Amino acid sequence: MRFFDDNLLLYTDAAKEIYGEVKDLPIIDYHCHLDQNKIKDDARFSDIGELWLAGDHYKWRAMRLCGVDEHFITGNASWREKFMTYAKIMPRLAGNPLYYWTHMELSQVFGIDEPLSGESAERIYNAANEKLKRISVSTLLKQYKVEFVATTDDPCDDLSSHGTYGGTIVAPTFRPDKLLSLDGAYLKKLEGVVGYPLNTLADILRAAEERLQYFVAHGCKISDHGFLKFPARYASAEEAERLFTEDRGNEALFGYLLVELAKLYKKYNIIMQMHFAVTRNVNSKMFATCGADAGFDVIADGSRIEDVIEFFKQLPDEERPETVLYTLNDSELSALCALTGAFRHVRMGAAWWFNDTVQGIRRNLSTIAEYSVLGTNFGMLTDSRSFSSYARFDFFRRILSQYLGDLVEKGECDMGAAKRVAKDVCYNNIKEALRL
Repeated sequence: MRFFDDNLLLYTDAAKEIYGEVKDLPIIDYHCHLDQNKIKDDARFSDIGELWLAGDHYKWRAMRLCGVDEHFITGNASWREKFMTYAKIMPRLAGNPLYYWTHMELSQVFGIDEPLSGESAERIYNAANEKLKRISVSTLLKQYKVEFVATTDDPCDDLSSHGTYGGTIVAPTFRPDKLLSLDGAYLKKLEGVVGYPLNTLADILRAAEERLQYFVAHGCKISDHGFLKFPARYASAEEAERLFTEDRGNEALFGYLLVELAKLYKKYNIIMQMHFAVTRNVNSKMFATCGADAGFDVIADGSRIEDVIEFFKQLPDEERPETVLYTLNDSELSALCALTGAFRHVRMGAAWWFNDTVQGIRRNLSTIAEYSVLGTNFGMLTDSRSFSSYARFDFFRRILSQYLGDLVEKGECDMGAAKRVAKDVCYNNIKEALRL
């Protein structure tokens, strides 16, 4: 079998037939961390090392796992040195998603089908950099047929760089994690943006709504929240005002604000994403050296299902925004999928972060299919800071096609239904939900 041939991850005729229906569909990347200014400026890349290693904590983490010195990860080594070091560890990553993504990107972006290793590194580095002379951000977006990109933005952010570039809509995502922390320095910053003091919770909610209106005016269609666990208790409006003065770290106050924001999302027809079960920056020494989003976050205990239920009980079905759940701890996946059947407008999201592996995605798909409904899923997103990471959509589409193809081959699913589900999950569902 040829290395990473056209049938990668496709093991049956049915899977290949289904994949043929989805492989060329456009991409809607509804959650990522791309830089909208680079899209606006049609940025170029000086070096494949910069393209791959400038901000990819997946790769940084793998390099640390292989004993690479930090000098070649986040240190001041050259891009060439960092690339060569990454290339040397690649053979060790067999089965890791990075092994797939790296070679898919080499093939799709650079036309290079040779396995990456220490031995091939020099050849691949030179060939890729020659190709990079003709590649820019718009080149990649056009190649992958990216119709929509949702960046991740703080309520205080300026959104003037969002807009339509070529055939790609670049829209902001409302991410109010810092606002919900009620940090004094952040609230001062927010005061400067809205132009009035934030002395009460009512002031803060007014500011949140004004900033959400600003986001909507710039094309925002989706929000995002990241936190460790769902709160176990929700304050009333009166208690929340008291806690704002006396105990801003109280989870009941956090719960109150979370619900109030959900009501705003419903009012403005905004989808609410909720990412949870993650513990951030567990290596305090390295966090001090490298900062956030550098590879020191880990899977946490899952939220108690009773606490997730309690959140949804705060909002009647008719007052709840469309909500997508992402857990980093997929041991709770079955319970969460079952929950989506108890409350309207709630669905499970894609296999997130540490789970976007071959087996993690398969587990996510099969659990959603068995405990919820696969055909209404929103499918893949990059959650990435790299413009070459759109190969991950092909990775997902192949795994989805094989999952559905297995059902067809075993006589457990009609081919027509399998193709329809595949197209809906890969494209139609999220396009309809975002009203594109």
